Amino acid sequence: MGPLNGYTIIELAGIGPAPMGGMILADMGAEVIRIDRAGGADPRLMEQVSGRGKKSVVLNLKDPAGRETLLRMVENADAIIDPYRPGVCEKLGIGPDVCLERNSKLVFARMTGWGQEGPLAHAAGHDINYISITGALYAMGRSGQKPVPPLNLVGDMGGGGMLLVNGILAALLETANSGKGQVIDVAMVDGAAQLMWMFHGFENMGLWDATRREVNMLDGGAHYYDTYECADGAYVSIGSIEPQFYALLMQLAGLSEEDFGAQNDQSRWPEMKEKLEAVFKQKTQAEWCELMEGTDVCFAPVISFTEAPAHPANVARQTYIEVDGVTQPAPAPRFSRTPSRVTHGTHGLGEDTGQVLSSMGFGEEEIAGLKAAGAIA
Repeated sequence: MGPLNGYTIIELAGIGPAPMGGMILADMGAEVIRIDRAGGADPRLMEQVSGRGKKSVVLNLKDPAGRETLLRMVENADAIIDPYRPGVCEKLGIGPDVCLERNSKLVFARMTGWGQEGPLAHAAGHDINYISITGALYAMGRSGQKPVPPLNLVGDMGGGGMLLVNGILAALLETANSGKGQVIDVAMVDGAAQLMWMFHGFENMGLWDATRREVNMLDGGAHYYDTYECADGAYVSIGSIEPQFYALLMQLAGLSEEDFGAQNDQSRWPEMKEKLEAVFKQKTQAEWCELMEGTDVCFAPVISFTEAPAHPANVARQTYIEVDGVTQPAPAPRFSRTPSRVTHGTHGLGEDTGQVLSSMGFGEEEIAGLKAAGAIA
């Protein structure tokens, strides 16, 4: 049983960070019930990974009986995840005021890009937009070139999904003490801003130039913190920041004191990087791995996410699992006494409607009537 065993989370079906948050909570043992729409895409195709461990209930929230069904489910829930734009739940008649009236201990978590308030609150957006106004995107990329989107890891997943889980867990802890629920405004733009905390500190200390790319220690400017092409066209990464790690890099790569001794002389970084590029092209990725992997150089091969499950370190830690034939990340973090686990793969659309409603006190005739009326499916 995971650490959240006994908690019930209702997840209104959405995309990106909301399903990710629900997945993590399900991995931790919560009963996560995803509210899908009739006629929607098969979750087994669209939510192959994030749908794991969740139950699927189909409700017609535009139908009064469908809305009432959800509100009765809310009475039995600990939290609900709202992935819609601000005001959508209120228009549907399932906003936080209505839900908290039914269940005063409910945690109502609202997941948006721009937040519930502000001039952009009702505008459409995606990860790339949210990280743009926090300075995160501006900071990523090579000098003289355009910024590089970091997939949708910084806004959607790190700034959104992880922050959503963090907020729900904190609110559930508080509810256990106060007996009262509350509304959480989880905004990806806020989360992305938080992820930039260290760089604000660096800039204030004069250790970072926020106006330029590839001139700072962690943005590819430093020769000892970057990726390098090998003889076979593959890449390796090094992060030899600390002096003792840098000294080991020099030793194992055969770097001379004359050429590389001034580690933090920024005026020489471009020159040292050019020379280091030539050094790494002398061996293949496998040869560099044999020489440096597992040492304090702070080294790793750069591999694709389809290659990652076969890396020996990931195999040893069972970092990846296979569910219904799909290779995917294993639950994390790891608990010693109440381990997280994946109970099942993604269920089909509405597969659990009857079972979930029955477990929440709906009678067989009532369920049949709701189905006949088109309120559930």
